[in-house]
Amino acid sequence: MEFDTITAISTPMGEGAIAIVRLSGDEAFAIADRIFKGPQGKQLIGAASHTIHYGHLVQPKTGDTVEEVMISIMRGPKTFTREDVVEINCHGGIVSVNRVLQLVLSQGARLAEPGEFTKRAFLNGRIDLSQAEAVMDLIRAKTDKAMNMALGQMEGRLSQLIRKLRQEILETLAQVEVNIDYPEYDDVEEMTHRMFLEKANLVKIELEKLLRTSQQGKILRDGLSTVIIGRPNVGKSSLLNSLVHENKAIVTDIPGTTRDVIEEYVNVRGVPLRLLDTAGIRETEDIVERIGVERSRAVLKDADLILLVLNHADDLTKEDEKLFEAVDGMDVIVIVNKTDLPKKINLNRVKELTGEHRLVTTSLLEDQGVDELEEAIASLFFAGTLETGDLTYVSNSRHIALLGQALKSVEDAIEAIESGTPVDLVQIDFTKAWELLGEIIGDSVHEGLINQLFSQFCLGK
Repeated sequence: MEFDTITAISTPMGEGAIAIVRLSGDEAFAIADRIFKGPQGKQLIGAASHTIHYGHLVQPKTGDTVEEVMISIMRGPKTFTREDVVEINCHGGIVSVNRVLQLVLSQGARLAEPGEFTKRAFLNGRIDLSQAEAVMDLIRAKTDKAMNMALGQMEGRLSQLIRKLRQEILETLAQVEVNIDYPEYDDVEEMTHRMFLEKANLVKIELEKLLRTSQQGKILRDGLSTVIIGRPNVGKSSLLNSLVHENKAIVTDIPGTTRDVIEEYVNVRGVPLRLLDTAGIRETEDIVERIGVERSRAVLKDADLILLVLNHADDLTKEDEKLFEAVDGMDVIVIVNKTDLPKKINLNRVKELTGEHRLVTTSLLEDQGVDELEEAIASLFFAGTLETGDLTYVSNSRHIALLGQALKSVEDAIEAIESGTPVDLVQIDFTKAWELLGEIIGDSVHEGLINQLFSQFCLGK
C-alpha cells in the first residue's frame, strides 16, 4: 500500500520535560533532514536505523534555530507502522512542541487523523484488528489487571485463539467441499455427521469459554459502574472519600449537602470502579435538591453495582425500605454505617431485607469496615478467578457481540446435524461462524468499520 507521510504530537499537551512529534511514511527521513542541523553537518538519511541523534531544528530558508532536539530514526519494516518512522524529542512546553509540529507540516507532512499510526500498523500487516484495539485499552487502563489484560491482547493471545478456531472450522469446511466435488475419490475420508458434530462441539466449547470471561474482561476494561445510594446524612459522601482515599465530596452533618451526582474512578483490589455518589433520596421541597434526587434515581438504571448505605444510629424508615424495592434484582451490597454511634436501627429487619446480598457494617469516621467492603466488592464479581494467568479475557463489546453471534451459528449447525440435515447444508452455518470470527481480527471486515474504530483513538497514536 502507498501512503503519504503523516505527523502528529504523540505526547499529552501541557508542560513537561519532553514532548514527541512523530512522523511516518516514505518522506519521513527527507523531511526531518531538511530541518535538522546536527554537529558537523551530520545528516539523518545516511545514519543507521534505530539510532538517536542530537542537534537543532532550523528554518530551512532562514537558518533560524527553532528547537534543541534528540531525533530517533527507525527504518521500515522494523517499526510500529512498518514504514520509515522519525520521532522528534523536544522540550515539553505547549509553544515549543507546536512550533516543531508546524515546522514539520510546512515541509510537506500531513497531520495524522486520530489513530492513523495504529491504523497503518494494521493495514500494513504489523498487527491485526484485535491487537490494534488493545492499544487503546492499554492507554485507558486504570488498574494493573486491566493493563495486563490489554498487554495479553496486544501480544496476540486472543488473536492466536481465534485463528486456531477459524483453522479448525476451515479444515472441516474444506473436507466437506472435497467430498462434494470429488465423491469418486476413495482415499479421501468422508465427513460424516458424527465427525462434523465432534468438530462443531469442540468449537462451541472454546467459544463458550471465551464468553464466560467476557463479563470480567468488560468490567476490567470499562470499569464497574457503582452507585452509592441512601437517605441524606447516612455517610454516602464519606464512603466515596474512604474508597478514593481523598476528600472529594463535602461531608457535613447537614442533610442534603450533595445536590448532584459526583463521579470518581477508584481501584478496589484490582477492580476499577466508576463511583457515583448520589444526592440523598428523600421527598423534599427544595427545588435544587429535588433535581439531584431525580438524577440519583436515573443513574440507578445503568448501575452494575449498588452500595446501599443505612444509618446505624437511626431507625429504619419507609424511605429506606423503598430503596430496597428500587434495587430489587440488582447486585447490591448493603452498608450499615456509623457503628461508632448508639444503635437504633433494627438489624434483624435489615438482614431480612438484604436477603442473599452481602451486608457490611462500617464506621467510616473511625475507618472501620472499609477493608471488608473492598473484599466484598472484589469477591462479588471475580471470586478469585481473575488470578488465573492463563485465561484469555475478552473485554471489547464488539468482540463479545461477534463471539455471541458465532456461537449461535455453531449451535445452529449442531442442531441441524442432530436433525439429520445434509452436511453440505450444515456448512452454511459453520461458514458464517468462520466469517464472524474473522471480523474480530480484521480478516473479514468492511472499510467503514475500520475507519470508525480508529477514529476513537487519540491523535498521534
